[in-house]
Parts: sequence; structure tokens; C-alpha cells
Amino acid sequence: QVQLVESGGGSVQAGGSLRLSCAASRYIGSPCLAWFRQAPGKEREGVAGISSVGRTSYADSVKGRFTISKDYAKNTLYLQMNSLQPEDTALYYCAAVKIYRPDVPCYLQRDNYWGQGTQVTVSS
Repeated sequence: QVQLVESGGGSVQAGGSLRLSCAASRYIGSPCLAWFRQAPGKEREGVAGISSVGRTSYADSVKGRFTISKDYAKNTLYLQMNSLQPEDTALYYCAAVKIYRPDVPCYLQRDNYWGQGTQVTVSS
């Protein structure tokens, strides 16, 4: 049974901040952990990823605003989101890679285990 549990979503105004958490349990040491999001009517897209050695990667749309990190002691993955905009509104998913492709950045890995998601809504 996959155990990736997201929390921290909510509603904020544009320019605000949120921090998402993902209880990653045994997946914390995975080659890649990542955050994805899916807005209504759109495909799921990678937002940020972090490798087992802490190398991070980001989608261009969130670079400079979002920061991914992990805490091994707490088995938790985080996504700090600043300067949120209405276009960031989506269901955010935590992911741990299942089939790892070394030539692909963590936020673009597609064969993942998935959490259930946490909703982020940004109003203008």
C-alpha cells in the first residue's frame, strides 16, 4: 500500500504563501521525490523534484518562487510556495519514483507512486 500523504493545501490570495508537506515514510530515500499539480481541464504537470542526494529541479513556471526540500528525520517532503498566483491553483500531488530514468530530471519522472493530493486555491 502506497503511503504518501499530502497536507498543507488551502486558499490564499495572490502574492501569498503556502507550505505543502508530504509524509513520505519509506519513500524518503527514493532516487526522486517530486511535486506535481493538476488544474481542472489540464494535464498533470511536474512542478519540482529532489533527488536522493538533494539535487533539485523545477518547472520554469515556478522557478524562484517554489522551493522543494526534504527532512530525512521526519520522513517528510516539503514544497514552500511563495508569490502564489491564480494560475498556481491546482490539486497538488506528492510523488515517489517507481521506475527511475537517470537522464530525466526528477520533476519530469512519470512512473511514480502517488499521494491523494491536496488542493491549493489562489484568488486574485
